[in-house]
Amino acid sequence: MLESINEIKVKNIMTKSNLPVGGYSANPYIGCSHACKYCYATFMKRFTGHTEPWGTFLDVKYWDDIKKPQKYAGQRVVIGSVTDGYNPSEEKYRRTRALLEQLKNSDAKITICTKSELVTRDLDILKEMKDVTVSWSINTLDETFRSDMDNASSIEQRLTAMKQVYDSGIRTVCFIAPIFPGITDIEKIIEKVKDRSDFIWLENLNLRGDYKKNILDYINRKYPNLTQLYDEIYKKGKKLYWKELEESICKYAQNNGYPYLDNFLPDGRSEPGKPTIINYFYHEQVKCSENSGARKNDNE
Repeated sequence: MLESINEIKVKNIMTKSNLPVGGYSANPYIGCSHACKYCYATFMKRFTGHTEPWGTFLDVKYWDDIKKPQKYAGQRVVIGSVTDGYNPSEEKYRRTRALLEQLKNSDAKITICTKSELVTRDLDILKEMKDVTVSWSINTLDETFRSDMDNASSIEQRLTAMKQVYDSGIRTVCFIAPIFPGITDIEKIIEKVKDRSDFIWLENLNLRGDYKKNILDYINRKYPNLTQLYDEIYKKGKKLYWKELEESICKYAQNNGYPYLDNFLPDGRSEPGKPTIINYFYHEQVKCSENSGARKNDNE
């Protein structure tokens, strides 16, 4: 629950991205009211000076209008790499919409990462842009587990928004992440979203920092039958679970006619009902992964 909201002026909204997809990141907010218990973006507090618990603060960014948006033509611009540009406060402050308006004629490849249905408000702008991808994080269909993990929109709200955006002709992604061993049912989620998603991105749960203990304590408390499995993965560093899961998903994709790729980000759209599955397992081993906690600023 948010305890403080501050409006701040920043020099530049665009940052050279450390994400594997390259390009730029744009985050209209610092912090996020979703308060996801597994959020890697908590590392941002090292750079912003916030001491409050993650999920209790939000800085609303204001910046001078982007003077030469065409400089980003052909570049991927990820909106929401360390926040959700469509957190509930966006309804009031409209900073993500302002960013989209400034980039509307830039010919940049826009990728929006969210857990919200609010993105549908901006379909009028998104449909005018040349290359747009909207991604929703969904790692469970169990609303109880979802509510234990975040304060974001319900799974049903995300699914409804995904369908609306997909039907409007915009490329969509179901980001099954982070995958919780023994909890996330990947195949069930894929079958649920196959009529509204062009791509399925898979990423494993990577525990580090302060939230590692919190997640392991939660598993011990709520899923004691999985304690041994989590100890093997996150205390002993064993990779067998992920290897076997990867093999299982690959076989499932082949049996169901779903294209399956490894660490690749294609353009275009997939065949209706046959989303392309893309494996981003072992993301901590990907050079310059956003999940590494590395951060590089671009003050151009």
